[in-house]
Amino acid sequence: MFQPTFMKAPPQNSAALSLSIPLRLFTIQEGVRVLDSNTIATIKATIPVLESGGVAITEHFYRRLFSHNPELLNIFNSSHQHSGGQQVALFNAIAAYAKHIETPEALAGAIERIAHKHTSFNIQPAQYDIVGHHLLETLQELLGDTFTPEIRDAWAKAYQFLAGVFIAKEGELYKTRAAAQGGWKGTRTFIVQSKQKESELVTSFVLAPKDGDAVIDFHPGQYIGVKIRPEPDGYEQIRQYSLSAAPNGATYRISVKRESGDKPGLVSNYLHDHVQEGDAIELAAPAGDFTLHAQAGVPTVLVSAGVGLTPMMSMLEMLTTLEEPAPIHYLHACENGRQHSFKQRVTELLSQRKNLSAHIWYRQPNDEDKANQDYHAQGLMDIPGIADKLPLAEGQFYLCGPTPFMAMAKQQLLSCGVEAERIHYEVFGPHSDL
Repeated sequence: MFQPTFMKAPPQNSAALSLSIPLRLFTIQEGVRVLDSNTIATIKATIPVLESGGVAITEHFYRRLFSHNPELLNIFNSSHQHSGGQQVALFNAIAAYAKHIETPEALAGAIERIAHKHTSFNIQPAQYDIVGHHLLETLQELLGDTFTPEIRDAWAKAYQFLAGVFIAKEGELYKTRAAAQGGWKGTRTFIVQSKQKESELVTSFVLAPKDGDAVIDFHPGQYIGVKIRPEPDGYEQIRQYSLSAAPNGATYRISVKRESGDKPGLVSNYLHDHVQEGDAIELAAPAGDFTLHAQAGVPTVLVSAGVGLTPMMSMLEMLTTLEEPAPIHYLHACENGRQHSFKQRVTELLSQRKNLSAHIWYRQPNDEDKANQDYHAQGLMDIPGIADKLPLAEGQFYLCGPTPFMAMAKQQLLSCGVEAERIHYEVFGPHSDL
């Protein structure tokens, strides 16, 4: 049976594995050209088998992965594992790769997005060896004799080249950030400079580097990886939080929603309840491909719901500093005034900037909430209802919030005539399409 060297069972807790491919900047097109026609045909022929197996394949994969390599629990988001979101995301990624193996340009955006997310976890080449091994073994165990040596050979080759693309892209990102002014490699210790409650559910943390040096700039819309250990005897937890202020070269600000419900957020509740001013936490460098691209004379529309306003605040702060500002429209929906984060800051900006307008929806206002003062409309966000006030023909639209909200907002924009290429969005957690 074909068994390439990088797929051999890795030693436990190994940190010295190496891929058998050169670490240079592969393009997706290069990888596909190297894959022979038989390999491509074999991968495509397995698509029905993958689809019939569905998420059961990735569920088995994660059980196997964590059973043999429990140290990886220090990396993977436990909340996404419990919710099933990570399993769905991985299955969709595998299926997409198989379907588009002959049209790699369709994967470019996904690879860029995933590579950025990987760098916030400080993913290293050795971990691709481990994942590849368990992926092949999962398929072997679930498919049995139907996973023939020829099919295993094809998937090994396909995985090897895709891993090469990711390793090269992530290596490029690591190198660029480490070389930039204020940049660093791996994680860096920051001190909580201030902690401020923004609303009933959201609290902001201003973070300054312990060494007192500068911090790398970022693009508004990006996030930062936060690494903490909420339970003394538990695993490390890494979460990504959007940066909620414009870059200033000295500090970062994140604004964290307390996640409650049947399975309260382990990290968000720890940050709210236990992390105080003066405490130290570890951060990875800023990452993310959902970024503001302001153009002279082109209006920007920021559309958010709930804690989805965090990247929008960074974008808004940046837009209001431009020397040649175009119109800015800030649309936000939340439950009521108690959950209306950054209300005072947006009000200040409205008083200072004539090119800025805002429209706020409260789903269920409280008795103290005043119409046309605290909010403009009751119920869910209704973009068509204010279409005459928006730059539908030329504006760039940025969406962030719960996935159902963004799907609704995107559909409303499309129905108003906004082209899909002018609608940009960010999904918290494992990415999904709207």
